[in-house]
Amino acid sequence: MSNPSVFRLKAAAACSLALALGACGSIDRLSNVGKAPTLSAIEDPTSQPGYKPVQMAMPTPEPVNYASNSLWRQGSRAFFKDQRARLVGDLVTVRVRVTDKANINNATKRSRSGNETMATPNLFGWESEYSNVFPPAVDPDSLVDTSSSGDSSGAGSVRRSEELVTTVAAVVTQTLPNGNLVIEGKQEIRVNFEVRELIVAGVIRPEDIGSDNTIDSAKIAQARIAYGGRGQITDVQQPRYGQQVMDILLPF
Repeated sequence: MSNPSVFRLKAAAACSLALALGACGSIDRLSNVGKAPTLSAIEDPTSQPGYKPVQMAMPTPEPVNYASNSLWRQGSRAFFKDQRARLVGDLVTVRVRVTDKANINNATKRSRSGNETMATPNLFGWESEYSNVFPPAVDPDSLVDTSSSGDSSGAGSVRRSEELVTTVAAVVTQTLPNGNLVIEGKQEIRVNFEVRELIVAGVIRPEDIGSDNTIDSAKIAQARIAYGGRGQITDVQQPRYGQQVMDILLPF
């Protein structure tokens, strides 16, 4: 078998493999043609393959002491109990409010000029010897005359505005030794053929939970907030797999 034939076979095999991979990646989309995208099943966040318990630096535990003549318990966070989330499995409503705005303008301008002139019409009587050292056209009154100038300017501008206001219920997935709570919440809304997803996760303090069992997203430590979607509109807005691969591989 000649080398060109071997090359054609290898090229055909590579094309077949690429088509097979593309078909595997699009099989879900093909199966949902004419159908609305399905919603994800309600699952325990701690049972997900990528779930990892949060580990953070904790203060020294304070022993709990009870006094016979007092209703207060040392180490307690509140005197009266309420319905705010505090145990694994409890729910807390997160008020997502992201209103980031940035407007930065920078401008710089610098200029410099210099002029140097040197003349030696009299130099200790040696001015008569100039013709022996320099060409005849040299004028002692203007031996050196230099000038320089520089000018540079720069300008930069950054303007960004992002706003996301919504609410989502999160589940307490873990209680840390210092009393802080790890929460995670996911919300899916399907409108026609598009599913909008909102994911909120992070660490909160029970003291920051309001009396109505709500907490502001600005009080979530290590906050992870994701808002996106999937469906027909998202598919149209995304470039094809081949184009994405070419954008990564092509150096120009």
